Amino acid sequence: MAETLAPGAARAPLTIRMHPEDNVAIVANEGGLPAGTALPGGPVLVEKVPQGHKVALVALPRGAAVLRYGVPIGFALEDIAAGAWVHERRLQMPEARGLDDLPMATRRREPLPPLEGFTFEGYRNPDGSVGTRNILAITQTVQCVAGVTDFAVQRIKAELLPKYPNVDDVVALEHGYGCGVAIDAPDAVIPIRTLRHISQNPNFGGEVMVVSLGCEKLQPERLLPPGSIPIADLRDEADGLDVVCLQDDAHVGFMSMVDSIVRQAEVHLKRLNARRRETVPASELVVGVQCGGSDAFSGVTANPAVGFCTDLLVRAGASVMFSETTEVRDGIAQLTARAATPEVAKAMVREMAWYDDYLKRGSVDRSANTTPGNKKGGLSNIVEKAMGSIVKSGSAPIAHVLSPGEKLRARGLTYAATPASDFICGTLQLAAGMNLHVFTTGRGTPYGLAAVPVIKVATRTELARRWHDLMDINAGTIADGEATIEDVGWQLFRYMLDVASGRQKTWAERWKLHNQLVLFNPAPVT
Repeated sequence: MAETLAPGAARAPLTIRMHPEDNVAIVANEGGLPAGTALPGGPVLVEKVPQGHKVALVALPRGAAVLRYGVPIGFALEDIAAGAWVHERRLQMPEARGLDDLPMATRRREPLPPLEGFTFEGYRNPDGSVGTRNILAITQTVQCVAGVTDFAVQRIKAELLPKYPNVDDVVALEHGYGCGVAIDAPDAVIPIRTLRHISQNPNFGGEVMVVSLGCEKLQPERLLPPGSIPIADLRDEADGLDVVCLQDDAHVGFMSMVDSIVRQAEVHLKRLNARRRETVPASELVVGVQCGGSDAFSGVTANPAVGFCTDLLVRAGASVMFSETTEVRDGIAQLTARAATPEVAKAMVREMAWYDDYLKRGSVDRSANTTPGNKKGGLSNIVEKAMGSIVKSGSAPIAHVLSPGEKLRARGLTYAATPASDFICGTLQLAAGMNLHVFTTGRGTPYGLAAVPVIKVATRTELARRWHDLMDINAGTIADGEATIEDVGWQLFRYMLDVASGRQKTWAERWKLHNQLVLFNPAPVT
C-alpha cells in the first residue's frame, strides 16, 4: 500500500523505469519535481521535470540512443546531462522500421490456461451473436436525411420508447457519407461496408431499418444488397428491406416524412421489446480496446492493465480487437513475431504497407499522429507512444487480422486495422461487431458511443479525481503503489461483465455522451 500523507505533505520523489536497460525514467509525482531534487539511487535534477516527463538517469552524449521500454525512442540532438529533462525538442525520432525481414510467427508460447465459469446477461440474436444492449438503430444512406431522422428519433424517444421498457435506446446512425463521393472508386468499399456492418451490430438485435433520401449515390440496395442480412431480419417486410424514402410521392410535407419513420420504428420496437436477457458465457463478449488523449502513464498503468484483461478475455474464449495503425506501426516486429501463423503476420504487414502508402499520398508519415496533448503529457514522439499503446493487446497470439470496415468472424485476439483517430477507430470497431468498448486516457476525453457501452480507464489518479463522474476505472492506483497491474486488470474484467449484463451503466451512458460516427473514406470526394 502507498504511504498515507498528511494534508499538504509532499510525497517522496517517485520515478518509473520500464526496462532494466532504460536510461530515462518518467516522473510520477503530481506537479512534477523541482530542480535540485535528488532521485533515490539516481542523479539530482538539474531542472524542473513535469509529471509524466522523462529524466535522464545518466549523461547522454549527442547522438546517443534514448531508451524507454528497452527500445530506442529517439537519439539525443545535443549533450543531455544526467538529471536533465528529456523532451521532444531534444530528440531525433528514429526512422520507421522497414516491413521486410520481419520475424514471422516466431514467438512460441504455451497456450494460456482456459478461464471458465464467467458469464453475463446478454441478448441472444437470430444470427447467434449476443448484444450487451437492446437498441433500435436507424440506418441512414446519406447525410441529407440526418436532420429529419433526428427529429423523428426525438419523437420516438418521447412518444414510443416509454411504451417499450425493454428497449434501451433509439439511435440514428448519422454519418457524412452517401453522396458527393466517388462511389465507384476502389477504396469506396471501406465506408460502404463499414456502414453495412454497423447496421448489423449485435446490440441492434437484428432489426434493420433504413432512411433514404432517394437520389443519393449510396442507394439502400447498394448499402444492404440481398443476402447481406439474415432472412429472419426481413420477416415482416413483404417487399424486403424496411426503407423509408423521403422523396417518395406519398410524402407531402415534412411531418409526413417524420410520421413514416415513427410508424416503421414501432414495428421494430415491438419485436425488440419482446427480447429478454439470458445467461451467456463470457466468450460472447466482443471487446474493442482503444486509447485517446494518451500520456506517458498510458503505457505504465491503464494500457498494461487492459492488456492483462485482454489475456483474461482470450482465456475465457472472448473476442478482443486492438487497432490504431499508426500507434502500433513502430512495434510491427513485436506484432509479427506474436502472430499465430505466418499468414496472420503477412496480413499485418499488408495492412501496415497499405497505410504507409495512404499517408504518403497525403505527404505525411506516422509522426503526424502525436498531438500537443500527448507531448504535454510526456510522450516525445510516435515511437514512445506506440510502445505504450501495443501493451493493450496483452500477450496472447494474434489470431486474426481485419481490414478497415470488415466484420469479425472468429474469436481470440484480432488486429483490426484502423486509423488512430478516436471516433474513426470506434466507428470501425463497431462495424467489426464489438458489443463493449474499453477506452484508456491520460489527458482526459468525454468520448463515448451511443451504440455500445464505453468503459473509460484513467491512467492517473489526479485525472480520475478531477473527472470523477467521467472515468469508470482508475488505473492510476498502479503508479501510486496502491494496486498492481493484475489487480486493475481483474477489476476491469469483472466490471465488464457487470456493464455487459446491464447491472452497471458507464458514466458515458449515464450522461448520454456520445460522438458521431465518422466513416473512414480514403476514396475521393467529388
